[in-house]
Amino acid sequence: MFQVKTENWLPTYPLKVLQLSHCHLNVNNSFLLHQHHLKFLDLSHNQLVGNFPTWLLQNNTGLEVLILWNNSFSGILPRLPNAKYDKLRYLDISTNNFSGKLPENLGNIFQKLIYLDMSKNSFEGNIPYSISEMKELITLDLSRNNFSGELSRPIFSGCPSLETLDLSNNNFYGQLFPNYMNLTHLRSLLLDNNNFSGKMTDGLLSSTLLEVLNVSNNKLSGDIPHWIGNFSGLWVLLMSENYLQGSIPVQLGNLVCLEFIDISENSLSGSMVSLSNLSSVEHIYLHNNAINGLIPIALLRSSTLLTLDLRDNKLFGRIPHQINELSNLHFLLLRGNYLQGRIPNQLCQLRKLGIMDLSHNRLNGPIPSCLGNVSSWREVIDDYSLLSGFGSPIRDFSFTYYNSTLDPQPQGERHGRVDHLGVEFVTKYRYEFFIGRSLVDMAGLDLSSNEFSGEIPWEIGHLQHIRALNLSNNLLSGAIPESFSNLKMIESLDLSRNKLSGRIPPQLTDLNFLSNFNVSYNNLSGPIPDKEQFGTFDDSSYKGNSALCGSMIKRKCSSALAPPATPAGGGEDEGDSVIDMVALRWSFGASYVSVILGLFAALWINSYWRRLWFYFIDRCIDTCYYWLFKYVFHR
Repeated sequence: MFQVKTENWLPTYPLKVLQLSHCHLNVNNSFLLHQHHLKFLDLSHNQLVGNFPTWLLQNNTGLEVLILWNNSFSGILPRLPNAKYDKLRYLDISTNNFSGKLPENLGNIFQKLIYLDMSKNSFEGNIPYSISEMKELITLDLSRNNFSGELSRPIFSGCPSLETLDLSNNNFYGQLFPNYMNLTHLRSLLLDNNNFSGKMTDGLLSSTLLEVLNVSNNKLSGDIPHWIGNFSGLWVLLMSENYLQGSIPVQLGNLVCLEFIDISENSLSGSMVSLSNLSSVEHIYLHNNAINGLIPIALLRSSTLLTLDLRDNKLFGRIPHQINELSNLHFLLLRGNYLQGRIPNQLCQLRKLGIMDLSHNRLNGPIPSCLGNVSSWREVIDDYSLLSGFGSPIRDFSFTYYNSTLDPQPQGERHGRVDHLGVEFVTKYRYEFFIGRSLVDMAGLDLSSNEFSGEIPWEIGHLQHIRALNLSNNLLSGAIPESFSNLKMIESLDLSRNKLSGRIPPQLTDLNFLSNFNVSYNNLSGPIPDKEQFGTFDDSSYKGNSALCGSMIKRKCSSALAPPATPAGGGEDEGDSVIDMVALRWSFGASYVSVILGLFAALWINSYWRRLWFYFIDRCIDTCYYWLFKYVFHR
């Protein structure tokens, strides 16, 4: 905590470097009014208010670094004096409340800037033409504003040193990659969440050093251009949520450095064969397209692949069983295809599997019991390597002020960001998007809406770390395994629309984190547990089971069926009792056996009845013999 007692504070010596980041400053910044020799000033992460402090620039003509991000500055940027601030190299005013248009002479005043960040404000209008005067600009971040209009020629041809250009989350429109583009040093281009439309032309080919390209969530159409395969250093390719069509070009196989590819939510068709040669790929997102054919075996044999999201396509055939024993696959999402056959036992070898979604396919056969041996679902495995790829924007720069040397990009650091990547998974009856730490903690298995049959393997109860388990809409039979009481971390358990029978194990009341439970439309019977979490579930969790009883479904249990922990209520009407089908079958069998035994006992004791019985049997045999010969054999 840094507190300024007087706004006319004047130190006994002139300051050159002043860093007051995260100091809870909430005073007027005029306490720096008498400083004239500042070279490095960092006031970020405070609560400073007011307009942009132009007087700081006027008083400190030797200022090289000015960092004001994450404050509460507001208003429009005034037209700056015509004086040139050639010493200023780094300017960050992001995450404030600035508004209005940018000054037309912005580029003329700050010609020597190498880093300019104005993101997360409310700026509007277009980018001023004077931006082309910033010949040494390396990083330009104008993302998350209200800029609009077509991108002018100066932005694509007037900044030859530009390496990172981030214009995402604005309202820009028009065609991408015009032929006059001349950004030969460009490494990261982020244009996502705008209104760009039309086909992608080949103006980007001049940027041979490109590493990150993000054009997702626009209105782009046509095919994925073949020239994308020319960028040998490209490691992030994001084109999701557009109107792209056609097949995946085989030239993508030339991207030997590609680690992230997201071309989901388009209208792509054809096979995935072109992705089989991506030896370095870690995350593949192709969901919500019309991709068909078989799942390439090479993808599941890869040791680098972490995420394979192929949901809602038209894939068919079987899930490949040729799986690398050293696979690092964390997320396997195959929901909504036409896959068939059995789950290969080799899937149980995936040691780091976090989420597997095979729902809404045509898979059949029994559920493999070896799924209960997946180590990542049995114990907590904190794999923080995921956080390096998910939700971690590569935009935090370290600054070394030493002998007037500014290093805005650490050596060896990659350009761009991939802060939107994560995993979508249905749990608690809705889609959840997991990212960052929540992604590391999540473990889920969804086998719903298939044709699995047989009993639920009791080994599934070994998955103590799993948080969501969905086996609904199958043909499963038998009882609910009592071993499910070991699913200590489970939050959502859905066994609805099967052929399960027997009672709901009372041991399930030990599942303290269970918030969603559904066993509707089965053949379950007996009392419903009503303690702990089970006291919060309504009748929708149990409907379609006519032999269940309990207070939750307003159906009283007979005293013989009442759960031991629940005191029996008095004054029960005869019409309120519920027939236990299991008990009914046992009682019927016992009655039948008793009648037979009683008949044999009577015949053994009384000889007269015994003679009548055998006479009756003899008459029946003669009658049957006569009927057969007269009407069947016609003799």
